[in-house]
Amino acid sequence: MSLTDILSAEAIENAIKDCEAPDSFTYKKFFQLIGLTKKSPEEVREVFRLLDDNNSGFIEESELKYFLQRFIPGARTLTVTETKNFMSGSDGNSDGKIGADEFQSMVLS
Repeated sequence: MSLTDILSAEAIENAIKDCEAPDSFTYKKFFQLIGLTKKSPEEVREVFRLLDDNNSGFIEESELKYFLQRFIPGARTLTVTETKNFMSGSDGNSDGKIGADEFQSMVLS
């Protein structure tokens, strides 16, 4: 399965274009633009699994830097500030990684 099995390729492309400039990425807006906020909890969990690059069951801060590239290869990396903001807004239990439940809560809130 790929992300475009769940999300529109056009929506992903538009969302990536919206945050091309450094420090313009905000995860809430990005999730809205790609249409993830309108998906079922099961679909959100599937997207999480596809984004978990090392299949650890978590998205670690080191993976967040390359978050946009998981959607479109060649997209820019997130800045340190964007990565820190993403992690702090997503990591509900402050363990330094985002679990599937935390991801789902963040997307669907």
